[in-house]
Amino acid sequence: MDVTKTTGSAAHTDVDLEDEDLLERARNASNGEKFERLWRGSTAGYESQSEADMALCCLLAFWTGGDLQQMDRLFRQSGLLRNKWDEVHYADGSTYGEKTIERAVASISEFYDPDTRETATESAPRTSEPSTTASRDKSDRKQNRAYLIEKNRLLTGRVDELEATLEQKNERIDLLEATIEDLKTELAERNREIKQTREEQVDTASDCDTASETSSLWGRLFGESSK
Repeated sequence: MDVTKTTGSAAHTDVDLEDEDLLERARNASNGEKFERLWRGSTAGYESQSEADMALCCLLAFWTGGDLQQMDRLFRQSGLLRNKWDEVHYADGSTYGEKTIERAVASISEFYDPDTRETATESAPRTSEPSTTASRDKSDRKQNRAYLIEKNRLLTGRVDELEATLEQKNERIDLLEATIEDLKTELAERNREIKQTREEQVDTASDCDTASETSSLWGRLFGESSK
């Protein structure tokens, strides 16, 4: 997957953390349990693995500062990786993984800034700890909101797909019903023709019998006259 660091809806930050260091910080965050579940490949609480993929990518987007290459590298180490990740799913040639990462970065409004947070932690007095916790909770809420926005988009797309499928099925049903009516009409016409043919055959047979009886009668009459 060929990805580069790009700019999106928010200003990215240069986190510049090694993968293991970044993963450790993500696991120790207030939502570290959620990160760890997704990292291990659990999709519990999500309607599909695609939603779980997006949730993990949103978290990775935050912790990597929107670094697409590092996001891709880390995701490939997670338990959620599957063959679909590298499959081309879009008309522009983008793979499923590329689009998932791009959308995750675009949905994040705030990225992790280790310099700012470390400086604040070192210089702030103990009384500022609640403020740090509140800031972290705020970041978690933003990540969750970004995930919900993406989930809503996915669900909306799914609803559109189902409605299109339903419309196609309704059209198919209408076509089948029209075909059935045509077949019923054709069957009724054939039955009418068969009935008419039978009646004609009966009439013909009756005429033949009448002619035979007449011939026989004349034969007897002429026979008696000749005697």
